[in-house]
Amino acid sequence: MTTKSAPPLMEVRGITKSFAGVQVLHHVTLDIQAGEVLGILGENGAGKSTLLKILSGIYQKTDGQILIEGEEVDLKSSAAAKALGIAMIPQEFNLISTLNVFENIFLGNEQKKYRLLDKKAMRKKTRELLQDLETEIDPNALIESLSVAQKQMVEIAKALVRDSRILIMDEPTTVLTSHEVKVLFKLVNKLRARGVTVIFISHKLKEVKQLCDRLAILRDGYLISLEPVTNLDEADMARKMVGRELNQIYPAKSTPSADVIFSVSDLSVKGVVSSVSFDLHAGEVLGFAGLIGAGRTEMAEAIMGLRQRASGVFRIKGQPATLRTPREAVERGLAYLSEDRQGKGLIMNFDIPQNITLISLRKYIRGLISRKQEIRQANDYRQRFDIKAATLQTHLINLSGGNQQKVYLAKWMDTEPEILILDEPTRGIDVNTKKEIYHFIQSLTEQGLAVIVISSEMEEIIGLSNRVIVMRSGSVMGTLEGDDINEEEIMYYAAGLKKSVA
Repeated sequence: MTTKSAPPLMEVRGITKSFAGVQVLHHVTLDIQAGEVLGILGENGAGKSTLLKILSGIYQKTDGQILIEGEEVDLKSSAAAKALGIAMIPQEFNLISTLNVFENIFLGNEQKKYRLLDKKAMRKKTRELLQDLETEIDPNALIESLSVAQKQMVEIAKALVRDSRILIMDEPTTVLTSHEVKVLFKLVNKLRARGVTVIFISHKLKEVKQLCDRLAILRDGYLISLEPVTNLDEADMARKMVGRELNQIYPAKSTPSADVIFSVSDLSVKGVVSSVSFDLHAGEVLGFAGLIGAGRTEMAEAIMGLRQRASGVFRIKGQPATLRTPREAVERGLAYLSEDRQGKGLIMNFDIPQNITLISLRKYIRGLISRKQEIRQANDYRQRFDIKAATLQTHLINLSGGNQQKVYLAKWMDTEPEILILDEPTRGIDVNTKKEIYHFIQSLTEQGLAVIVISSEMEEIIGLSNRVIVMRSGSVMGTLEGDDINEEEIMYYAAGLKKSVA
C-alpha cells in the first residue's frame, strides 16, 4: 500500500495576465514547497513582480489556477491573500509617511485591549521585531523621518508581524548594507527552519546563489527554467535571463579632463554632514562610498538646495554658485536622481511624456503646453533608452522598475545638465538594464559631462569610478584613485579604521 505524498504548499497552474490586451505572463506553471526559499529571476519587464502581485492578491490573474495545499483558492484581494497566510514585502514602499513606525507595522492588524488600541503592546512587539532585524529604529519615529534603508526594515517587520506561511520578498536588499543583508539572511534561514516558505526576488545573483534552494527564471513573461540553484552558476543565471551571453557589464572608464567643472568647499548640514570638500572634473565619474547613514544622500540633497546648509561654498567652472534652491541648481546645470524614484522622482499616475517633462516643461509651452512636442521628445528618449512600454501613454505605475528608472533618467537629461548626481542609480534593476545604464553613464562622460555616483553596491562603485570618496558619519574619510579603488580599502575607510591625512 502506497502513501499519498502531501501536495506542495502552493501550486501555480497556467497563470496568464494581460493589461489592456497586452499579455505579460504566458501560462506560468510552478510548484512552491513548504519551508523552501524559491528565488525568482528575470530582467525588468520579465513578469516577476506581476506574478508575485497575483500571488499576493494585488493583481487578479487573467487565466489559470492557484492552489494551496491542493485546494484551489481565489486571491481576489490582498486581504484574501493575507487571510491565507501570504504576506508581501514590496519593492516600492507601502508606508504612510505621517504615521509612526509601530502604527505602520500594525496597520490593518491592530492589537486591542478593552476595545481600545493597545499601543503599549504594539510598541513592544515592534521593538522586538526591530531587535530581531538588529536595527535601532524608534517605534515612535515618523516614517517620513527615516532613511530608505530604515523604511525597508519597517516593511520587513510589517510582513513578519502576521506570522505568515508564505513570505514574498521583492528586492528586499537593494538599499541595505552588507551587515543588514547578513541579518536578513539569518532571519530567512530561521523562517525556513520553522517551515515558512520564502519567495525571493533579487537582481543580485550572488545573493540568490547563497540563499535560495531552487530558482525560477522568467523571460518575456514565460517560465524559462525551474531547477535547484546548485545546478546554476552566476553566468548560467545571467544567460538564461537575457537569452544570450552577457559580456563585461562595466565599460572602460573614460579619461577625465584636468578642468574642474564643480567644486564644493566646507559643506555642512547640521547633524548629518560635516565639512565636506571635493573637486569634480569634466568627464569624470566620482564615486561616493560608505555605509548607510554616512551622509552621502544628505550631501547630495544639500548641493541641490533640498536641505538647509549650515555652511558650504560652491563653484561651477570657477565661478561662485549659490545653489539656494532646486530650481537654481537645475538652472546652473545640475541634475539629481534620488534613490527614492517613486517617492521623490516620478508621478506614478502620469504617463511617460508627462513624467519626462516635469522639470523642463517650460520648453514645451507655446501659449499652452505643446502635447505634440512632448510626445515627439518622449519618443526620442524611448528609443534612446530602450524604454519598454505598450504605448507612451502608459502610466508609470504599470512599468517595471528598470523602465521607470529609464524614464527618470530621461526626465533629467531633458534639462540638459552638465553635472549629474546619481543616488543608487540601479536600485531594483536587472543585470542587463544595469549594463545599459553603465554604458550610458560612460557615454555622458565621453561628452564631457561630470557624474557623481552614490551607491551601496561595492562592485558598482569600483567598476564605474575614476575616483572614490569614502564617507563615514557625515565626514570624508579618504579619497581613493587607481589601484587603491578596491573593496578592502573602501571598507577600511567606511568602517573608520583609517582616515586620510590629506
